[in-house]
Amino acid sequence: MMDFVAGCIGGAAGVLVGHPFDTVKIRLQVQKFDNPLYRGTFHCFKSIIRQESGNAMRLLGEDTPTHQFITGAAAGTMQSVICCPMELAKTRMQMQGTGQKKWSSKNLYKNSLDCLLHIYRREGLPGIYRGMVTTLVREAPGFGVYFWTYAVLTQSLGCEPSDTYMIPKLLFSGGMAGITSWIVIYPVDVIKSRLQADGVGGVNQYSSIADCVRQSVRKEGYMVFTRGLTSTVLRAFPMNAATFATVSLVLMYARGEEEGPED
Repeated sequence: MMDFVAGCIGGAAGVLVGHPFDTVKIRLQVQKFDNPLYRGTFHCFKSIIRQESGNAMRLLGEDTPTHQFITGAAAGTMQSVICCPMELAKTRMQMQGTGQKKWSSKNLYKNSLDCLLHIYRREGLPGIYRGMVTTLVREAPGFGVYFWTYAVLTQSLGCEPSDTYMIPKLLFSGGMAGITSWIVIYPVDVIKSRLQADGVGGVNQYSSIADCVRQSVRKEGYMVFTRGLTSTVLRAFPMNAATFATVSLVLMYARGEEEGPED
């Protein structure tokens, strides 16, 4: 079991950290051979940062914690459109075979895509976006708090390239940003998960978000909103510490190269 948990955590962290590099790989793979845009990996990375990064931040102007919150919230809002169906499929897939319901003793879905197709055929597009409101309520403030906390901590700790303890400071700031964000949004995440898991057997237990909150509190008390929080926090610190530190170091290097002499 621990091998499985460790593998899941490692895989998630790898995807988060590796996505920028995968973007570079794709750009290099598809560029025209006779008229290439990029001279190599680092030139491609620098070009993307210089030309495409921080559109919302540039509109806001000065880089401050408040602006970091706004841009984070905007990013969270936009990603909810994709995040909601993906998490719906993940929730339904994870519930298979739990034995908690009659329908869950057998595997109804072959994979995530098959799960979404089943939901679409039975419930249409509204079914695919079940839990969209709670996803928005979670993602927008969650990402805002995430980036705001990181900005405040790195500024307070003085994470400068010349600082001997820069990497430990980045790791601490990233880990605490992840923990703070999850603590703020966790009650909403509980309700989102319950709504997305609802109605699989054809019977809906909850008629609305408010009804889900009322029933959950009546049956399990207010501590229902902290169920699973400990494991989430324990996972959040190392994953976000590694992610933020890696991204920050790469951006510092790329921006330093950009300000220096051209290759």
